[in-house]
Amino acid sequence: MDRLYTAEASAYGQRTGAVITSDDRLDLKLSRPSEMGGDGGPGTNPEQLFAAGYAACFHSAMRFAVKDVGLTAKDLEGSHVTARVHFLKGAPGEFGLAAELEFTAPLIDEEKARALMERTHQICPYSKATAGNIDVELHVAQHPHAG
Repeated sequence: MDRLYTAEASAYGQRTGAVITSDDRLDLKLSRPSEMGGDGGPGTNPEQLFAAGYAACFHSAMRFAVKDVGLTAKDLEGSHVTARVHFLKGAPGEFGLAAELEFTAPLIDEEKARALMERTHQICPYSKATAGNIDVELHVAQHPHAG
């Protein structure tokens, strides 16, 4: 594969510091969530950043998967993907992640939406990167008017 783009970011001060990209487009304070023993301050955290990136990448990848399940890009209008990233703790010093992706698509019936989620999961770069490494659950939000 050819390298098309490289994102570069640096983190300072662990979970209570900051992250900044090399082009200064992203410059965020970090705070440790209270659920993880932190002060729950106003900053973001790595799990939120990962969730945002995964949701955006997955939703974008759907435009390449639609044709494979008999849909068009127009069917994606009004849709969105929500990612939930779970920070997990096992034995002392053992940590991990799990993720859930939920697709909300008012113009697509549940069966086609599930097929689109499965196909997108096969081609999304984030899904490929996490395959076999973390559990990822796929969900379709219920819409009584879809279809």
